[in-house]
Amino acid sequence: MARYIFQRLMIMFLMLFMLSLVVFVVLELPPGDFADRYVHDLRQSGAQVTADQVQLYRHMLGLDRPWYIRYLNWIGGIITRLDFGWSLTFRMPVTKVIGDRLLFTVLLSVTTITLSYLIAIPVGIYSAMRQYSIGDYFFTVLGYFGMATPAFLFALILLYISVIYFNTGVGGLFSREFQDQPWSWAKLIDFFKHIWMAVIVLGTSGAAFTIRTMRATMLDEKNQLYVTVARAKGLPERKLIWKYPVRAALNPVASTIGWELAEIVSGSPITATVLALPDIGPIFLKSLINQDVYLSGTILLFYSALTIIGTFLSDLLLAALDPRIRLTGGAP
Repeated sequence: MARYIFQRLMIMFLMLFMLSLVVFVVLELPPGDFADRYVHDLRQSGAQVTADQVQLYRHMLGLDRPWYIRYLNWIGGIITRLDFGWSLTFRMPVTKVIGDRLLFTVLLSVTTITLSYLIAIPVGIYSAMRQYSIGDYFFTVLGYFGMATPAFLFALILLYISVIYFNTGVGGLFSREFQDQPWSWAKLIDFFKHIWMAVIVLGTSGAAFTIRTMRATMLDEKNQLYVTVARAKGLPERKLIWKYPVRAALNPVASTIGWELAEIVSGSPITATVLALPDIGPIFLKSLINQDVYLSGTILLFYSALTIIGTFLSDLLLAALDPRIRLTGGAP
């Protein structure tokens, strides 16, 4: 097990290195750069900028060097000093720009995926064990709505309901007195008081998919021959269900944690803009518009890392849930 984890960690670092190269190359593909965008904004405001001034500005930012030189400097700083470069948009280090917001994004993603699984798995089991009941039909229809409704539209609906009918504003993640305060237990509690709408919006689609997956797998597993044999031997029904069909039905759910985590994070930028959440989503959109390569590349690398880490956790959970899955080769 330890050898498997070590091998997977090495593969993860190698994949992140390769992804960093792909990310940098893709961000360099669009024509122009940050200097062109900045000069365009100056000219739109009426300022006169000559071609020599543009070249001087590009030289000051280091954008006149070949892309591979800039990539090597960027990735070298990450590996040796955990320095992710300089944000041209905000004119400060990337780590300072996304520092607190990165923590907000991680907390939001982990909270969302945890609560969605805690709710969706029992509901999926209930729907399978009460097939064609009123509750089963209710959760089925609710699941279809959850999978079909875009997250940003759902966020707008919840905002409208909270303001019109409850006279409360739920934008942001902190009360006014905690906005600029350092982290403390009181601030953390206030954070969880405000996070509920973002969790509902981001977790609805994933929870609906998990409910459908659990229900379908449970319906297939509960009629298998090994369940019939265990029931014939007198095993109590509740123990039988949780020991065999539920455990087998969790396999496809566990295998999709990496996808669910990536979907939650990738879906957060627009939702964060609608709900005024201080995560890295709005900054990511702004960095792409301004062609801020180091900032947008770092955020994309973070998104990729979450996907890889989620897949790694899925593999470990699958090995723990199903003894038929082996972490090493050879005969079972």
